[in-house]
Amino acid sequence: MRMLILGGTWFLGRALAELAVGRGHEVTTFNRGRSGGDVAGVVAVRGDRGRWADLVRLVRGGPWDAVVDTSGMVPGVVRASASVLSRVAEFYVYVSTVNVYRGWPTDPLDDGSEVRAGGGRPLGENAADRYGREKAGCEVAVGTAFPGRSAVLRPSVMIGPREYAGRVPWWLRRVAGGGRVLAPGVPGWGIQPVDVRDVAEFALKVAERRLGGSFNVAAPIGSATFGDLLEACRRVTGGSAALEWVADEFLVRHGVREWVELPLWRPHAGTWRLETARARAAGLRCRPLFETVCDTWEWLCAGDADLDHEAAADVGITPTREAAVLAAWDVCRE
Repeated sequence: MRMLILGGTWFLGRALAELAVGRGHEVTTFNRGRSGGDVAGVVAVRGDRGRWADLVRLVRGGPWDAVVDTSGMVPGVVRASASVLSRVAEFYVYVSTVNVYRGWPTDPLDDGSEVRAGGGRPLGENAADRYGREKAGCEVAVGTAFPGRSAVLRPSVMIGPREYAGRVPWWLRRVAGGGRVLAPGVPGWGIQPVDVRDVAEFALKVAERRLGGSFNVAAPIGSATFGDLLEACRRVTGGSAALEWVADEFLVRHGVREWVELPLWRPHAGTWRLETARARAAGLRCRPLFETVCDTWEWLCAGDADLDHEAAADVGITPTREAAVLAAWDVCRE
C-alpha cells in the first residue's frame, strides 16, 4: 500500500510510520521538519499544509491508497489539504479526539454520542472546549472532501514512549523521586489511557481495510485504575514513594488544577467512561497498562531529549504546592 502520513515524526505519527514501513508499505510523510527526525525508510516531503504552494507540490508525489492525518488541528487548513488530496488519495483516516463529544468529560460516552458543533466561537469557551470544537470542524471537513471513503478515530488520552505531553513521564519521575506522593482520589478509580502504538496499529488496520465511519479508541472500561498506574510507576522505577490518596472533594476545594497539576486526574463521571465497541469489533487491541508504563520509563532512561515540547511545560504540581496540600490534608484528618 502507498500511504501518506500528515505528520510522521512525533509520537503517533512516528509510531505509525515505523509500523507501516515495518509492514512493507511505501510511506510518504509530510511535515515542516521542525519536530523529531524522519523514520528510516520513508519518503519525507517538507512543507506546511497551511500553504497552498506546498500542498500543490505534495500532490505531485501521489497517488496514494490512503492518507492518515495525525496533525490536523484547524478546520480551514484541514479542509484545504483534504480537498487537494481527494484527487490523489483513495481513503482518508483522520485522528480526532474524544473531546469532540459534547458530553465529555462529564458524561459516559459511546459511539453514538452527540458531537459538538464545529462552527462559531461561543462566549466563555475554555481551551478544552475550543480544542474539541475545532477538531469536530476538522472531522466535517474530511467527511466533505472524502464522502463515503474516510474514517475518524477518536482516542482518549494517548500515552507511551515519546509522549510529549509529559503526563505519564511526570508521574514516573515524581514516583522515582520518592517520599510522600500526592495521589488523587481513590486507587480504584478506573482509567482508560491508550498506548500510542495500539492507536497506530488500529489506524493502520483501518487504512489497510478501508474501514469507514467513526471509532472511539481507548483501553477497555475496567481494564486499569489510577492505582494500577501509580503502582506500575513505583514498580518500574524501583522507588520507595509512599502514595497518599487524597479525596477528590478536598483537592477541588484547595484549587488543585485537574488534568494539569495532577496529570490524568479529572473528577468527572465521564472522563474515563468511553465505550469502544465499534473499534474493538473492527480489531482494536490494547496492551496492558504496565507494559506501557515500563516502556515509557525505558525511553526516559535512554535520555531521548529531542521531544521537549511546550505542552509539557505546565504539567505537574510543584514540590512546594504538593507539600502544602498534603499538610492541609493531614490537618483535615486530625
